[in-house]
Amino acid sequence: MFDAVFFDLDGTLVDSERLTVQTGAAAFAAQGYADVEDLLHALVGIDQVTSAGMILSRFPDLDLDLLNNTWQTAFLAAQAVDLLLKPGASEIVHGLRDSHALALVTSSRRDPAEVRLVQAGLRPAFRAVITRDDVTAPKPHPEPYLLAASTLGVDPSRCLVFEDSEPGAEAAFAAGMTVVQVPDFIPASGRFAHHVARTLADGARWAGVWS
Repeated sequence: MFDAVFFDLDGTLVDSERLTVQTGAAAFAAQGYADVEDLLHALVGIDQVTSAGMILSRFPDLDLDLLNNTWQTAFLAAQAVDLLLKPGASEIVHGLRDSHALALVTSSRRDPAEVRLVQAGLRPAFRAVITRDDVTAPKPHPEPYLLAASTLGVDPSRCLVFEDSEPGAEAAFAAGMTVVQVPDFIPASGRFAHHVARTLADGARWAGVWS
């Protein structure tokens, strides 16, 4: 039924969104900005450029360079010791690599995405890695997923996608792919998902690619 399976990275395969929110809250607090949980949640699944605009729209006097440096330093330190895989991620990714073409499609920049993939032990399974650096229009635009399909030479209608965030699910849905949304800490609306699953394994079983 599916020729290819595409995965988002942060919040879908690795438990990095938790670290992003924790270190982000501390970085905002360092500049005297509290009560930013709603903003941090709104940034989930959004690329860095768009995120910067959202942050400055909310806090126009904030020092964005200082925020990014503080946030990035803390996140990398946390990632080095506390980057966890989502349940079933390694088994499913490596279990599907011989039967399906696999691609990673992320809103992260290439270098940090590659670092997380290698650290998680998942990099060898992916034939293609599509990042924010590869596209003009990031998620929720369908371009990243359409580029993944084109890169692997597969029809979008025969692609299965695993996503955690609304922007990611919307991008895959708009690309004409079958979307399984596995929410991280933010509940899914289900508007852009063919199936909302509790875990990756549950979603893979629903899609018929895992037993």
